[in-house]
Amino acid sequence: MMLDEQANELYVADGYKNRRVIVFDAKSGAFKRLWGAYGHKPSDEKMAAYKPDAPPSEQFSNPVHCVRISNDGLVYVCDRANDRIQVFRKDGTFVKEFRIEPETMQNGSVWDLVLSEDSGQKYIFIADGANGQIITINRDDGKAITQWGRHGHQPGQFKWVHNIAIDSKGNIYTAEVGFGRRTQKFRRVE
Repeated sequence: MMLDEQANELYVADGYKNRRVIVFDAKSGAFKRLWGAYGHKPSDEKMAAYKPDAPPSEQFSNPVHCVRISNDGLVYVCDRANDRIQVFRKDGTFVKEFRIEPETMQNGSVWDLVLSEDSGQKYIFIADGANGQIITINRDDGKAITQWGRHGHQPGQFKWVHNIAIDSKGNIYTAEVGFGRRTQKFRRVE
């Protein structure tokens, strides 16, 4: 979930049973709007299995795993099993998408994301649980800048990295699920 305090709206990545982003009034809980992939009406129809060489799905897969709002008002959605981030305006209008590690089959590559702490939020940091890594991409064009980590239980390695957060100093925090069951902090290096 993500709270847009200015608009008094709560954005929910509603994706373990459904395949949508849904927005509620933050005070009353009243429904305001929802959308699926590319801003389309979401569908609950059975979807074909993800294939890296197939055209991108017209619907979100399951789960829709995160929703984040940038300083400039764009909405970033983790479409985990489709290996992509989709970007929208707050009204659900589709803007663009970034394919992330599109050869990933397991549970998808985009488990969570966080925007960098600089005012322009130049970078996106992605928790890639299936591949056991953190990926940094350029927010403008989605090009990968760095990838680090691998599967394992040692410091700097990941076992199902599930969530990612950032503080005002640019330090990255990760949380692992399943057999990982830990958090790690990575200090920003100047």
